[in-house]
Amino acid sequence: MTAQDLKSLTPKFTGQQFASDNYSGICPEALQAMIDANSGSCAAYGQDIWTERAANGFRKLFETDGEMFFVFNGTSANSLALASMCQSYHGVICTSFAHIATDECGAPEFFSNGSKLLVAQTENGKLTPDDVRSIACSRTDIHFPKPRVVTITQPTETGEVYTIDEIKAISDVCKELGLKLHMDGARFANACAALGCEPADITWKVGVDVLCFGGTKNGMAVGEAVIFFDHKLAEDFDYRCKQAGQLASKMRFLAAPWVGMLESGAWLSNARHANECAKRLEAGIKGLKDVKPMFSVDANALFLHAPDAVFTALRAKGWHFYTFIGGGARFMFAWDSDTKRVDELVADIREAAGA
Repeated sequence: MTAQDLKSLTPKFTGQQFASDNYSGICPEALQAMIDANSGSCAAYGQDIWTERAANGFRKLFETDGEMFFVFNGTSANSLALASMCQSYHGVICTSFAHIATDECGAPEFFSNGSKLLVAQTENGKLTPDDVRSIACSRTDIHFPKPRVVTITQPTETGEVYTIDEIKAISDVCKELGLKLHMDGARFANACAALGCEPADITWKVGVDVLCFGGTKNGMAVGEAVIFFDHKLAEDFDYRCKQAGQLASKMRFLAAPWVGMLESGAWLSNARHANECAKRLEAGIKGLKDVKPMFSVDANALFLHAPDAVFTALRAKGWHFYTFIGGGARFMFAWDSDTKRVDELVADIREAAGA
């Protein structure tokens, strides 16, 4: 790719944008921990004090003795976690909105050597117990993939949050049918902030077997944690990571930011701020004609339904956003979202809508 090609692909930002929470920088707590870890030599491949501190920090946070692994990104976290629970002839039940089905380039199937995604068509990205039962019981013959795992995203790809009772209901069906429960928690901190609950309350205490806890969207430069609450499922997971190119030689630099996030509480305060910005946008557009959220604004996302003329006007003012879910404009907020900039977005939406 030439320099000119790169230039043509680079968005021309006019101020902070809210198209993705991946646009944010590194939060101070994560950055400082990386700097602190950059002092002297240290054992490699996870045999260091920073990785131990991060793992123990998660055990304290979740109030349980789980198995912790640190990988580079969400696709690898989800794909390797699912592969650890599946054989090639198994099926993974998910919604039609699930990131593993729409945005991971076949990685879950690849790393599981062919496990099939069994997709439920849903209106808002939430899986229900009936969805699970319908797919798991639709066929039991040897000619169809055997359902093995249910995966839910918390919060969902549409920004909605599963309640404790909703997760428990799905877990109960999983137990009844002999299925494992995986949680894609790319924005898990935002769900905890939205529900005002402890991390354990929406994971192992209600039957989640494996959680992929997102760090990148929570304020880190890179890195996700794969947390096994069922120790048996973690067997040889370190080998999976190595084979998939996810075993960092200088693991301390993947682990140290988690130390900074967990020990300072930034993982939660960052999420609260992001959620508050989404609520600020929601409040600012309330009452506008033909302009409203497409889904419940539970966490740090707002999907905006509006006439095409509104979106055209926003783009003309320099705003960037995606319209890949239902045609609405997605606005995502992060730890560093500027409330003044949110107010500018509100003003521009109101002007575009003729308010």
